Amino acid sequence: MRNRIRHAGQFGTMHSRSRRQFLTTCSGIGVGIGALAAGNNLWSGGSFWFGTDAWGKVPADQEAAYWLRGTGTAYRGSVVRMVTENTAPSAVIAALAKEEFTPETGIEVAIELLPLERVLQKIGMDITHGAALYDLYYLDQSWIARFADHTEDPRELYTGNAELAMPGYDMADFLPQLVDGISMYRNKMVGVPFDIPVFIMLYRRDLLDRLGLEVPVTLPEYLAVIDEIHRAMAPRLYGTTGQMKAGHYSLTCEWTAWLWGHGGSIFDSDGLFSANDDRGIEGLAYLSELRKRMPPHVDSWTWDGQSQSLLQGLAGVTLTWGEIFPLLDDPRQSRMAGLFDTAPPPRPVALRKPEQCGFGEIPNIGHQGGSALALSRLSANKEAAWLFLQWATSADVQTRACLLGGGGSPTRASVFDDVRIKEAAGVQAGTTRHFDSVRWTIENAMGSEPAFPAWPEIANGAIPRELGRYFAGEYDRPEAALNVIQREADRLAAPYRG
Repeated sequence: MRNRIRHAGQFGTMHSRSRRQFLTTCSGIGVGIGALAAGNNLWSGGSFWFGTDAWGKVPADQEAAYWLRGTGTAYRGSVVRMVTENTAPSAVIAALAKEEFTPETGIEVAIELLPLERVLQKIGMDITHGAALYDLYYLDQSWIARFADHTEDPRELYTGNAELAMPGYDMADFLPQLVDGISMYRNKMVGVPFDIPVFIMLYRRDLLDRLGLEVPVTLPEYLAVIDEIHRAMAPRLYGTTGQMKAGHYSLTCEWTAWLWGHGGSIFDSDGLFSANDDRGIEGLAYLSELRKRMPPHVDSWTWDGQSQSLLQGLAGVTLTWGEIFPLLDDPRQSRMAGLFDTAPPPRPVALRKPEQCGFGEIPNIGHQGGSALALSRLSANKEAAWLFLQWATSADVQTRACLLGGGGSPTRASVFDDVRIKEAAGVQAGTTRHFDSVRWTIENAMGSEPAFPAWPEIANGAIPRELGRYFAGEYDRPEAALNVIQREADRLAAPYRG
């Protein structure tokens, strides 16, 4: 893999980067598609495969181009500013904007690509100071409640001005589970679903065949298969791997899947922390068993370290973000190409119903980390920004972003069904052969975090900090760590109950 991160302790000191961070090998996003086709590889953690042949296979929607040409010229000279996480889909859309959107409309688009935590900081400053530096915000699903009052409802924008409504945009095409889990807060649509990292199972088919193992379907089977691989192969490779860096949000993501999968929840229906009940303790004990079958340095890895460990062939089975899979299948960047297959997550032992939880939490094992693209209420260029937002989240652009940028943005039903997507379902750069597992998980097993303004502080603070201490051996019992989290979580959640 180009520019692989190396360290004497394997991945022990990896920076706290975005889960899909890019190399800074070009001067901003000003590099055009022509330069990208010449060989620049921006994506250090995913399969970002610009090339002349690739672009030819995914031509632009000419009806959309005609609409842009006729509608956008009224806003010629406007500048739409967007802040977003450094993701492959975001970079594809930025490049496409320069090649297509701006030439058709005369509207300039300035997209700032940053690590996830920097995006949160920038949006917070924009709103706090009323600066209106950005027209469009990339909102991680965990931030939706925090910024809900500071964005325009896209449903109102779409129906409020027919002249600016993109033909064929079809908001009903977005998968309803994603609209509910990513975009909605208290009956307001905060933004449009933009991308959807979601946990699916990745497994080494060759190892399972060699050891005579079946793809696990239940949580007990999942641990048993991992144990068999680990006993047969460690320390050359381990049963599983993880994203368990102490103090980092990635550990919160890792933990929630097993909490939910054992019938637990983060909050109960009264808005009180409940992950220290019997179900929660069982879920943390299960994660502890998985941890024993992971590489030694996993406690210092975020999603980046986890993906690198898979690329290195260090693990047999794991539950992780589906967007990692195209990187594994890219023969130019991975020696694992064709060795991994995907499946839906293992079936939970039990599930708590959403109505038994607080703050809109939806327990299920397929943890989702999706995002929405939202229009700021502070924007002075709302019409131009709305045109761009529709174009960037249209079925055609989403399809091309999936094919050209690593498959992270299939939020529409029509994208999954697109013939171009199905034709790319082979062992290749830009593969979509994991999309069936992704869609099944979204529609049947997707878990969503609680939604209230203080949740990011808990998800990035008490939970990964105290869980990190637990895995470092500072607590002798799982409930001791969970009880400390409870005190802080209940204090921060108190203003939002009821």
